[in-house]
Amino acid sequence: MNILRNCWLRFLLWEVNAIMPEKVSLQPHERCTCAHDEAAVPSEIVLEVKNLTKKFTVDGGKMLTACDNVSLHAYRGQTLGIIGESGCGKSTLVRTILQIHPATAGEVIFEGQDILMLKGEALRQNRRKIQMVFQDPSAAFNPKMRVKDILCEPLLNFGLLKNSEIDAKAAELLQMVELPAEFKDRYPHSMSGGQRQRLGIARALSLEPQIIVCDEATSALDVSVQEKICELLVRLQKEKGITYLFICHDIGLVDLMSHQVAVMYLGNVVELLEQGRLSVDGAHPYTRALIKSIFKVDFKPGEKIQPLEGDIPSPLDLPQGCPFQSRCDLCQAVCREVKPELRELHEGHFVACHFVK
Repeated sequence: MNILRNCWLRFLLWEVNAIMPEKVSLQPHERCTCAHDEAAVPSEIVLEVKNLTKKFTVDGGKMLTACDNVSLHAYRGQTLGIIGESGCGKSTLVRTILQIHPATAGEVIFEGQDILMLKGEALRQNRRKIQMVFQDPSAAFNPKMRVKDILCEPLLNFGLLKNSEIDAKAAELLQMVELPAEFKDRYPHSMSGGQRQRLGIARALSLEPQIIVCDEATSALDVSVQEKICELLVRLQKEKGITYLFICHDIGLVDLMSHQVAVMYLGNVVELLEQGRLSVDGAHPYTRALIKSIFKVDFKPGEKIQPLEGDIPSPLDLPQGCPFQSRCDLCQAVCREVKPELRELHEGHFVACHFVK
C-alpha cells in the first residue's frame, strides 16, 4: 500500500510541476533551483492578506482571538496550503477572507481593493470570484434538489443562465469534473462521497472564480478517492489558472499540493515555506513537532509517535510573547515577553521564532 502511495505521489508531483515550472521545483527532497533562475517570470499576487484579525465575543463579554494579525499572499494559478492543529484558526481565516465572518481588523486586497470594505451588491458580485469547496459535501447540498439544480443555482442567482439552458450547462459542468452527464437528474444521496465532492467542485467552478477555497475538501474521503480528487484539482488548476487556498491536516498532502505552505498555531502564522520543503526544512519548533507526530505505516521497531506535550493556551487569554511558549523546548525569558515576528531565514522561508537560525 505504501509503495502504491509513493508511486502516486511521484506521478502527482510531475503533474503539479507542469503548472508553474518556472516558479518552483516540486521534487519533495531536493532543493528548489528553478525559483532562483534569473529567467523565471515572477508570479502575480492575486490575494494579499494584511494584518487580518478576527475576534469573537463570547459569554461574559470576553474576546476569543481566532486569528491574530495574520499576513499572507497567494499567487495566481498557484496553491497556498494552510496547516495546523484543529482550532488553530485555519477555517476562521478563510471564512473571514470570504466575509462569512466579519473581520475585526486588517485588509484583504483582491483586484486592487480591500474586499473587506465591500457592501451590498458589490460584495455579492465579488462572491462570484472567490468560491469554496467544503469538507462535507452532503451538508453543503439541499437533499431535495437534483444535481442539475444544485450546479446551476449559482448561475441562475446571478442571472447568467436561462432555465432552458440548465440541462446543457449541468452536463458541461459534470463533464468538467469527470462525472457522467446523466448524473444531472440524480439526487446527492444516490452518489458516493467522492462523486459528491466532485459535485461540490463543479458547483464552485460554475461561476468561473479566480480563487477556490478548499476547506478540508479531501479529509472525509478514502485515500484512493483523495488521489483522484487531488489529480482533478491539479488538472483544473493547470487548465484554468485557478488559485487554491488549500486547508488540510495531512502534512504530506499539503506539502505536495501547495506552492507555498503556511503553518498556523493559535491564530498565528508561525512558518511559511515554499512547496516541497516542509518535511525537509521545517524549522519552527511547532512545525518540527507536527512532523514528528505523524503516524507512519512503516514504523521501524521501537519507533514511536512523539505527540505534542504541554497545555494549549486559551484563545480567550492569549499569552504575552510567543504563542507556542508553553509547549516549546527552546523557550526562554524573551519568548514570554516579546512576540516573535515572521523573519526570512532563506529566500521564500519565513519563521516566527527568536532562536531558529
